[in-house]
Amino acid sequence: MSSSFRRVPRAVFTVSASAWLCACASSAPVEKTAAPPPQVQASASPAASANAPKPTYGTFGVDTAGMDLSVPAGDSFYRYVNGTWIAKTEIPADRSAYGLAVKLAEQASQRTREIIEEAARADAPAGSELRKLGDLFASFMDEAAIEAKGLSPLEPELRRIASIANRKELSAALGETLRTDVDALNIGDVTTARLFGLWVSEDFNEPSRYAAYLFQGGLGLPDRDYYLGDNEKLTDARQKYQQHIANMLRLAGSSDAEGRARRILELEKKIAQVHWNQVDTQDTAKSNNPWPRDQFARRAPGLDWEAWFTAAGLGQQRELIVWQPSAITGIAKLVGSEPLETWKDYLTFHALERAAPYLSKAFVDESFAFQGRVLSGLQQQRERWKRAVDVTGEAMGEAIGKRYVEKYFPPVAKAEAEKMVRDIIAALGQHIDALEWMSPQTKARAKEKLGTLQVGIGHPERWRDYSGLEIIRGDAYGNSWRASRFEYQRNLDKLGKPVDRSEWFMVPQLVNALNSPQQNSIIFPAAILQPPFFDPNADPAVNYGGIGSVIGHEIVHSFDDMGAQFDARGKLANWWTKEDAERFKAAGRALVAQYNAYRPLPDLAVNGELTLGENIADTAGLSIAYDAYKNSLGGKPAPVIDGFTGDQRFFLGYGQVWRNKYREPALRRRLMTDGHAPSDARVSTVRNIDAWYQAFDVKPGQALYLAPEQRVRIW
Repeated sequence: MSSSFRRVPRAVFTVSASAWLCACASSAPVEKTAAPPPQVQASASPAASANAPKPTYGTFGVDTAGMDLSVPAGDSFYRYVNGTWIAKTEIPADRSAYGLAVKLAEQASQRTREIIEEAARADAPAGSELRKLGDLFASFMDEAAIEAKGLSPLEPELRRIASIANRKELSAALGETLRTDVDALNIGDVTTARLFGLWVSEDFNEPSRYAAYLFQGGLGLPDRDYYLGDNEKLTDARQKYQQHIANMLRLAGSSDAEGRARRILELEKKIAQVHWNQVDTQDTAKSNNPWPRDQFARRAPGLDWEAWFTAAGLGQQRELIVWQPSAITGIAKLVGSEPLETWKDYLTFHALERAAPYLSKAFVDESFAFQGRVLSGLQQQRERWKRAVDVTGEAMGEAIGKRYVEKYFPPVAKAEAEKMVRDIIAALGQHIDALEWMSPQTKARAKEKLGTLQVGIGHPERWRDYSGLEIIRGDAYGNSWRASRFEYQRNLDKLGKPVDRSEWFMVPQLVNALNSPQQNSIIFPAAILQPPFFDPNADPAVNYGGIGSVIGHEIVHSFDDMGAQFDARGKLANWWTKEDAERFKAAGRALVAQYNAYRPLPDLAVNGELTLGENIADTAGLSIAYDAYKNSLGGKPAPVIDGFTGDQRFFLGYGQVWRNKYREPALRRRLMTDGHAPSDARVSTVRNIDAWYQAFDVKPGQALYLAPEQRVRIW
């Protein structure tokens, strides 16, 4: 699903405030003249029994009313499964994308609201978790108090920026903004508008210890290509961004807002010019660059690194792993060469941008006008309570998750998911044993790694301690600042301590799943273990196609183009023979070519290289989930339900979880920055699975048909 770590870790979907999944039209033409695939006379089944609990979707777990049987499955399986739903569904005005996973996320958000409001009514003691949750939520919801304060919560920070008198003070100010808000789940979004981003995780070279990773940052637009691309859409986005900068500065009382905005944009363009692109950023081997602290000044002159390290709280850190070294060098040079006043304007604007959600309505509206409307295509702001839930969850996610699990995660869901994980791990083991192209030596190492895979279902075993987080009722901006600082310090405190291999990187109320190659672990939060992904009342075939394919996806991330570079301990180390590695890469190149052919927008295709890891996980994950399903039948035939065979229901379950619609600006952003292919392309990976051809009688000449020798088989 969002296998989002863009690189490390990897999640099943990319998660953002406004969008979850993507949908697109295949580059292949869709013909609506062929009859639906042959089906068999329906037979009775537990899912269809009058006395059995009913599944959430349809009679066996799939919303067949949302299918479009006029579209041949072999021409567009995505539209065959989802076409009627697509035609009838409108994206909500406050969403840039909408689908069944988003619907599930909205349910989780409503449940979270109820948990928080219960906490607010509990009259809990001052300083308790419940009191903090209630005060966080209430502070953001108190629009009148926020409006009355205007810009005043941010004024101390703006005064400090205005007082910067030299490059040393500038370097310190830039260091003070450092946070661990790099989303290693989605490195494509590591713009942060902070000069750099920090990530604290297991050391690539010695996973028993933590390392600090330094990332390129500094951009207010989603990616370097937004600054450097010359097509009409990107030119328009830059013009509107410059106007947005001017508007924000004007609201803060700055003089010559237009001139300052122009200079800020030019500075960011220079930063973009030294940034690595998305494909290079995903290359873990290129990113493994340990720099001793005393060499930063020599390798990246221009920034006063001593002042920066001290202000960032990294004064005792002897070494950082630099993810994009030439970018860090280029950005540091700009700190030393660009006018001091431009840097101060830059810091002022981005302080305003980060604070905007917690300031008066004028700032909120201006931020939404650009970030929401222009970049994501949103038509209206999300309701304030939804934004308050996000704010509270960002600050104290596990405190909410603890209560979410108590109310909404029954033991049966955990037990069933654990069984399915065991089945799918076993299926991958069978696949490895059967690989004809892999040597016994590499197979043994692969099986060793599979045997050490850690699995987390539903929730962490230990909950995070928020006792050190100060929350003040009525101080919405201050609460946000203290929460981000608290999380930053929590990560800094890991440095020099033993690695906690039980740590979770997602909260239970998140609809997503994740693989961490350094831990060699997979995580499935409670909120994803619900329909359409998992439904205890649905036909097992549908569950194997839904949550089973997600489980397979996350397991395979340990063996995709990036995960395969880590050994059983989570160390970045080669465990392949030269010949096996080349065969694996050749299969990857074939998958790159296959996905490059999809063109969701007239001027923009899927980037097969950028999405390779996710596409490997989708393709191989679906294959092992299918085999696990067949194994679960114990050699017995599956029943026919509503005219659909077991194999058909399996693939329908897979196609349904990617049911989604996407606004054009958000889809464009996704294609440029995200490691996940759009929904149509992800569903189309069925063309690599032999059983799909048989299930739906797919013939040569249909758009998705691949000759057997052209089907990509990885793992």
